[in-house]
Amino acid sequence: MSYQLQEINRRIDQDVNGFLEECDAQYAEKVSQAADAILANLPLSPIVLLSGPSGSGKTTTALKIEEELERRGVLSHTISLDNYFKTLNPKTVPRTADGSIDFESPKCLDMDLLNAHFSKLSKGETIVVPHFEFARQMRNDQMGTPLRLGKNEVAIFEGIHALNDDCAGRNPAAMCLYISARSDVLEGEDLRFKGTWMRLTRRAVRDYNFRGTGVAETLDMWANVRRGEKLYISPYKESADIMFDSSLAFEFSVLKPIVTPLLEELPAGKYPEADQMLEAFRRIEPMDEKYIAPESLAREFIGGSTYDNH
Repeated sequence: MSYQLQEINRRIDQDVNGFLEECDAQYAEKVSQAADAILANLPLSPIVLLSGPSGSGKTTTALKIEEELERRGVLSHTISLDNYFKTLNPKTVPRTADGSIDFESPKCLDMDLLNAHFSKLSKGETIVVPHFEFARQMRNDQMGTPLRLGKNEVAIFEGIHALNDDCAGRNPAAMCLYISARSDVLEGEDLRFKGTWMRLTRRAVRDYNFRGTGVAETLDMWANVRRGEKLYISPYKESADIMFDSSLAFEFSVLKPIVTPLLEELPAGKYPEADQMLEAFRRIEPMDEKYIAPESLAREFIGGSTYDNH
């Protein structure tokens, strides 16, 4: 899928409210279709596995699916796979070629515990969802949360490794979803904005808004993030029962006034990809974030979401 630059700019200039409503409605329809599939699969498994690369909108999507299922009378529980990280052991932790810890590796997850929990939940048994403390890089089981699925209840496990063979492959009855922002922006037939730049921009804006992280730090980490995607995420996406694109055509415009000043602060030439992104954003008509609905997926990255305090 791709968007046309001229059409984005025209809609932002002439029909911004209608444009946003249309984009959000298209995304809501995808969420509805995912809920349809989950309900159809419920007699086989109450487990839903939602995967996607960084900046794809997994967290908000999982919560939106949860809301849609609950509107249909099915109670849902969203669980981050990050809580299944193992306490790091310097002697056994996976490492990259340069010797640094490979935080992108699925070997950081306790797959045996995760699969045991899938089995227990499917049988109606109680589990204790672990809690991982990132500040201390350790799992604190004392802060775990008990969970037992009743009849017609669903557990949505979201995380970058949800479709890994050690996870989805060992649970063939689970419903598997894959989400990513993949749409390019074209001007005629010329590529102006790569789909992967949307995820990078989302991450840069989110890191800056919620963590106070500078865009240079986000860019420095991006190469390793992309390496992890190619090794550990992309090879499994074709196993998904449903794949959908989370990009919103208006996002390019709402992100422009936020990210452009951050990119302009970078030394010219130090980050070639950032220079290319900056040039691309200069072609896009900007818009004020005040037009964005509180429940829009875009709010996951710019703030003001109805999910901020979830």
